[in-house]
Amino acid sequence: MDSLKNKIDLLKKKKNAVILAHTYQPGEVQDVADYTGDSYGLSVEASRTEADVIVFAGVRFMAETAAILGPQKTVLLPQPDASCPMADMITPEELVEIKTRYPSYKVMCYVNSTAEIKALSDICCTSSNALTIAKKLPSGTGIIFVPDKHLGSYVQEKTGLSMVLWDGFCPTHLRMNPSMIKKAKKLHPEAVVLMHPEAAQECRVLADYILSTGGMCDYVKQDRNNNEYIIATETGIIHTLEKQNPEKIFFPVSDEVICPNMKKGSLESIVNALEGNGGEVVKVDAAIASKALASLKKMLEMS
Repeated sequence: MDSLKNKIDLLKKKKNAVILAHTYQPGEVQDVADYTGDSYGLSVEASRTEADVIVFAGVRFMAETAAILGPQKTVLLPQPDASCPMADMITPEELVEIKTRYPSYKVMCYVNSTAEIKALSDICCTSSNALTIAKKLPSGTGIIFVPDKHLGSYVQEKTGLSMVLWDGFCPTHLRMNPSMIKKAKKLHPEAVVLMHPEAAQECRVLADYILSTGGMCDYVKQDRNNNEYIIATETGIIHTLEKQNPEKIFFPVSDEVICPNMKKGSLESIVNALEGNGGEVVKVDAAIASKALASLKKMLEMS
């Protein structure tokens, strides 16, 4: 493993490359990344980096977002088959149809979506800024929220806005159920339950705090009252949390909450991508990218 890490360091310098990794990636991948974070943090880093090459250790929509935000850069996806099932749950044709039924509504698009869906949206959001953005929209604005109905319902609960929710979801977060959470709380009665808003409402009511993955990291860093946490999201974030807070204890709500696509990441695939022997250069059609960029820029401006 050390030889692979050394090879990655050399290739990064040679290519002027930066590695961005999502907190759901395997620990070994997070450890070689220049930045590890959630979708919002990764979007910001992709827009700011001065590197010529971005290696995106995540899933396809994340690499697409980086390519849209930095069209002059080379964006590499080490695992071309790493997709996001939620992002594929709505087609452009379906979004156009629902827009015709609610012509006065604004389309708020979760960043976990394809470039084509972003291009048809008024503004993007992530789980960390969805509430902030929704609250900044003009009073009386109706929202078509795509593709995650659970994040959408969370925003609706907190804002009272008139919303139409697309019937999409994250299969990984839907592996969680109330009995699983109750069992974890019984096993660890002193632990605070931190849950992602992609979880179903019947699970969210059992959490102490609803937070994005980046929000979980920030909360734990600042928390001076607790030392134990039940983490109700993809288990990969526990590696991040333990590195940042070695004095604290973290329990997965269940070992079943794993995203198989995120777990495709590896040091070998990063080396192959940088060497040009694997991976994929992710490009987005210029016309689609231009429209998608507008909705992403609005997100960054309003966050």
